[in-house]
Amino acid sequence: MIESKPRRRGRARWFIAAAVLVVVVGTGSAVILTRVSSATSVQEAAPPPVETAAVAKTDLSEEEEADGTLGYGEESTVAGRKPGTITSLPAAGATLTRCQAVYGVDAKPVPLFYGTLPFYRDLASGAADGADVKQLEENLKACGYGGFGTPDKKFTAATAAALKKWQKALGLDQTGAFGQGDVVLSAGELRVSALSAKLGSPAQGEVLKTSGTVRSVQVKLDAAKQDLAQQGAKASVTINGKTSKGTITDVGKSAVEGKDGAGQDDGKPKITVTVQLDDPAVAGTLDSAPATVRFTKDVHQGVLAVPVGALLALAEGGYAVEVDENGKRRLIAVQTGLFSGGKVEVSGNGLTAGMRVVTTS
Repeated sequence: MIESKPRRRGRARWFIAAAVLVVVVGTGSAVILTRVSSATSVQEAAPPPVETAAVAKTDLSEEEEADGTLGYGEESTVAGRKPGTITSLPAAGATLTRCQAVYGVDAKPVPLFYGTLPFYRDLASGAADGADVKQLEENLKACGYGGFGTPDKKFTAATAAALKKWQKALGLDQTGAFGQGDVVLSAGELRVSALSAKLGSPAQGEVLKTSGTVRSVQVKLDAAKQDLAQQGAKASVTINGKTSKGTITDVGKSAVEGKDGAGQDDGKPKITVTVQLDDPAVAGTLDSAPATVRFTKDVHQGVLAVPVGALLALAEGGYAVEVDENGKRRLIAVQTGLFSGGKVEVSGNGLTAGMRVVTTS
């Protein structure tokens, strides 16, 4: 919110028909301005000292603010596909990588493989060629069990031999065959966000929930404002009073029913926008927290700007700034442009960068 201090009373004696005008700017903030006429009167005594600020040539940006939530992204469920009893589980918050055990069934590990094609069939000698075979070989090789050359779609005797070595290392039956439920499949490393099962639970069912491993801020943005969020663009993120830049890494393509702060339908479809922090230290050690994200709507480059408190509303209409030249003051009529961060874009005949203008802030 833009704030301005009351002008010093001594300054009002310079002008005729002094009054107070409240101007509402585009950000929704109210700015208190002194309303004056452009006519001046002779002053009998020297004016009291006033606060001044330089007219600056700068870039101003207009921003749109939205609420977000710091976290690790949306959760996914890991469901067990092997019969038996759960005998080991990871710790909540743990990060799991390829080849590492996700959980255990009947005292045998179920490791993590990387990939995007679900293992939809068991694989063994005689299996038809397929992309799932190549995915299996890629993971075996990454875990240190090769011997079949460059991974391809053919399940060969060398593939079976590599499987047996992998099974032996894990303490599994050395069958040379691969079952659909022998691994957990993910596109990359996982973070365990919550445990759904307990030790001793049946292995076929929901075991745990996972999320991404990098904290980011997710914003439910009005679908009508989706142009504010462009993938790869920068946004400003404030968490727990600390502000940092962030990069928009994902802009949702599907709009869903929107909710207000009380969880009620607000009638505005929303899309999910993900912003990754450029400096994760801003979030400290928090796993989850409310956040404020400011998206840039418009940028005006190389414009003249003054503090909002330097604006004067003229009785005959329009605005002016009061230039202070070594104690001599005069008005220059100005046109206003973009309001941003307590500053306002101004232009006017005779107004140049470096001039000092009287201001309340």
